[in-house]
Amino acid sequence: MVVRRDLGMGTGKIAAQVAHAAVMGAEKTKAHRRAWFDAWFEGGQAKVVVKVKSMEELMEIRKRAESYRLPVVQVQDSGLTQIPPGTTTCIGIGPAPADLIDKVTNDLKLL
Repeated sequence: MVVRRDLGMGTGKIAAQVAHAAVMGAEKTKAHRRAWFDAWFEGGQAKVVVKVKSMEELMEIRKRAESYRLPVVQVQDSGLTQIPPGTTTCIGIGPAPADLIDKVTNDLKLL
């Protein structure tokens, strides 16, 4: 999961957005790359959360992930609490083989 840090979201808000990305990503991968989903699920459902500083940086990461044909989901907030409706808060990449995801996110810092 790749989270925007420029939005000023609190810890709980970030946790909820990352959870949305994890569920959405798992569902997408299960539907379109079943072998990747099964390997991830049977291997303990690993999740790594990294951060970016802007929407522009988030979209660059998304484009890079899509260039490797990785499953990508984008989370947009409903705007009920801390941020305006429709704000993109994070993306989820995968589940997918770690070596492919690392090609996209390896230079990003952990949240």
